[in-house]
Amino acid sequence: MGLVTGLTASLGASLPGIDPGPLELPAWTVVPFALLLVSIAVLPLVAEHFWHRDRNKAVVALVFAAPVAAYLVYLSPKTQGRSLAALEHGLAEYASFIVLLGALYIVAGGIAVRVQLPPTPGTNTLFLAFGSVLANVIGTTGASMVLIRPVLRVNRQRTHANHVPIFFIFSVSNLGGLLTPLGDPPLFLGFLNGVDFFWTLSLWRPWLMVNGLVLAMFFAWDSLAYRREIGLAVIAKSRPKRRLRLNGRINFLFLAGIVIAVLAQSERLGGLPKPWGEVIMLAMASASLLFTRRRVRQVNGFTFGPIREVAILFAGIFVTMVPAIELLKVHGSRFGLTQPWQFFWLTGLLSSFLDNAPTYLTFATMAAGPNSVGWLATARPEVLAAISCGAVFMGANTYIGNGPNFMVKAIADEAGYRTPAFFGYMAYSTVLLLPVFLLATLLFF
Repeated sequence: MGLVTGLTASLGASLPGIDPGPLELPAWTVVPFALLLVSIAVLPLVAEHFWHRDRNKAVVALVFAAPVAAYLVYLSPKTQGRSLAALEHGLAEYASFIVLLGALYIVAGGIAVRVQLPPTPGTNTLFLAFGSVLANVIGTTGASMVLIRPVLRVNRQRTHANHVPIFFIFSVSNLGGLLTPLGDPPLFLGFLNGVDFFWTLSLWRPWLMVNGLVLAMFFAWDSLAYRREIGLAVIAKSRPKRRLRLNGRINFLFLAGIVIAVLAQSERLGGLPKPWGEVIMLAMASASLLFTRRRVRQVNGFTFGPIREVAILFAGIFVTMVPAIELLKVHGSRFGLTQPWQFFWLTGLLSSFLDNAPTYLTFATMAAGPNSVGWLATARPEVLAAISCGAVFMGANTYIGNGPNFMVKAIADEAGYRTPAFFGYMAYSTVLLLPVFLLATLLFF
């Protein structure tokens, strides 16, 4: 019975009769949150061997999360249960968040794209453009895992293609996922906090401009690089016939089930009560594992490692984030942020070095003040648009800005591509992306 009660609470139940309003917490309670985010950013760089093991990640997350959870539980009787309600709300969001990410990751990992296409700039640009659209359906993580290996295989004969994974991270792993809550974790957190599922479609103008400019840059760069390959006999003689094969197509049915489950939770469509949406997503993931042939996942190099890492780290993030969110509800207005461009750049720059999902929620909470994040969508849509675009777009600025970035780099390195190191990648993003973001600021924020 205790297990059932705990599961129900973690999937959205709240304490009856308790007002989970903002709490007056001491400033030191945000320190574990800050230290955990810094650890996630720094430890992979300075202690790579230590960070490689999931057990060590779990220890780090637990070290910072346990004191916060204990403090909120201990404080609860003195605040009429509001601190415990805030903790339960955080756990409920974590459960919904990780169930969606896990389901998308598992189902997308069961779709293998096998292509025989010429490694031309046109082919590569179409791949990235398709990935930018697909990211809104199966998430930036799902689209990255489905498409990165086919893109790398298409270009394996070229000697000047090391820029391809970089632009892939830009477009497919980040910039593309702006139009639905399925696209990127920050937007799903907004959905969980009251933003209508279809509201993000209103961001199509900045999405089209930013993605269009980056794809145009890629086409120009790839065209120059391809001209250097034209004299190679291996390229001239081995252009394959155009052929596309999809294995694991049954997973498109499971993807549709996940999308329907998320849509059904929208208040506009009736608001499917919790935890039924999450139950449907788990059922779709389980069906994918059951009905997808093992060989299909082997082609994709599918493992549970990446999603296991996300689940471990975000468990710590969601718990330690509770005091920061509560303090921002009370004191956020004192920071003096009023203009959309301020929210765009501050959200974006922090999203570059910290995880973009909690960064989005932090600034959205600050902007909403005592109101819900969903309130911003109707009362101050220009501010929520700036926060959403900053979190999604500028997650591309570094390898640690968004979950798929490091995964794509690792896959490309394994395939023999020479991807730049941390600061080398930042040089690319600074030169190529920041001017685009400045233009977006002038046009939209």
